Amino acid sequence: MLLRTISSLLVITLVSGTLLAFEVTAVIKKVDPDKGFLIVNANDKERTVRVDKDAKILDENGKSLADGLKSKELKEGVVVSLTIEREGNEPLIKVIQLGKKNLNPLQQGSIGKTSFGFKPLTELVEKYQGEDGGLYGSGKNEPSDSLRSASAKETSKIIPLNPDGNPSKDGKIVLISISMSNATQEFSKFKQIADSDEEKSSKLTIVDCAQGGQAMAQWAPPQAKAWEEAERRLINSKVTPKQVQIAWIKLANVAPMGNLLEHGKKLQSDTLAVIKNAKGRYPNLRIVYLSSRIYGGYATSKLNPEPYAYESAFAARWLIQEQFTVNSKTEQKVTELPLLLWGPYLWADGINPRKSDSLIWERKDFTADGTHPSDSGRRKVAEQLLKFFKTNPDTKSWFIKE
Repeated sequence: MLLRTISSLLVITLVSGTLLAFEVTAVIKKVDPDKGFLIVNANDKERTVRVDKDAKILDENGKSLADGLKSKELKEGVVVSLTIEREGNEPLIKVIQLGKKNLNPLQQGSIGKTSFGFKPLTELVEKYQGEDGGLYGSGKNEPSDSLRSASAKETSKIIPLNPDGNPSKDGKIVLISISMSNATQEFSKFKQIADSDEEKSSKLTIVDCAQGGQAMAQWAPPQAKAWEEAERRLINSKVTPKQVQIAWIKLANVAPMGNLLEHGKKLQSDTLAVIKNAKGRYPNLRIVYLSSRIYGGYATSKLNPEPYAYESAFAARWLIQEQFTVNSKTEQKVTELPLLLWGPYLWADGINPRKSDSLIWERKDFTADGTHPSDSGRRKVAEQLLKFFKTNPDTKSWFIKE
């Protein structure tokens, strides 16, 4: 049976006419674990949908079924709730959970939580689940002296390169993004406004390599197809992998579960694998700037709600901290990977303004699913990125024209 567009199902996200993510209740007709397909009946129509190889298969209580798609519980007539994302033009099941969920908050007229009561990491004073505040820990939002030194050293190596990766006054400096649907929506908006900014260096080429449905776990395998698509986008932008020197990675995984240590360490591990892959493919990659999620309190599905959106910041911080060993006097870098630093921190507690810049996240900043950014939400992130790259002491040396 041919795959069919599932536009008649319960749609939670609709952006520019393209379905990005949605959640449905369906009845199983047939499971094909070998080919990775699920045939279901939803809204009185039979559909065949592909199941992601990393899909979460859960029982009624949200616990993983040991046998995954081969679990005996997944049989004809069983009611399941499906979380689906689009990958290209094809719907892809990311989560299968036994049982029927209640009507989603959007249908009930709810706009979600306008505040979750968390303090932004930049303002956190009391510990959160044993973790202190500050982007760099110990209440500090600026890198240590040794990290600043490392940043200045790597930044000094960022110069225009020719297609073979050799220094050239006529060469290019390439900045890419790596992440999922939210990131590509936000980074593409950033590219649009940055490319029209008169202060941007003509030597800089910005390429959006982030892709819908491709979170950290999907980028983690060295031969993941996300890397192939990234290669294609570089070619279309008339640059090569050897000219890539800076990357922005926004940390997220699909439908995280468990406490901070459980899902946070998984996110950290997956992201580290992504960074290793990136260094292998982009040998001149010098610096990776990390950002965590925007506010997730309006979310109407399990794609990445609170507190997971908020807690993704700790995974970013662990990666930055653990690239060094610390003794009583010095910090020494212990990896040949690119230097890891914070990019813009994007989380704010809903409509409660951040102290540093009064950033807020309103319901209108999100599409119908409360997870993906609307036009206004994309612009907020894009402006945060532009401000960061234009004002950071190191990034402005290659971002702004001489």
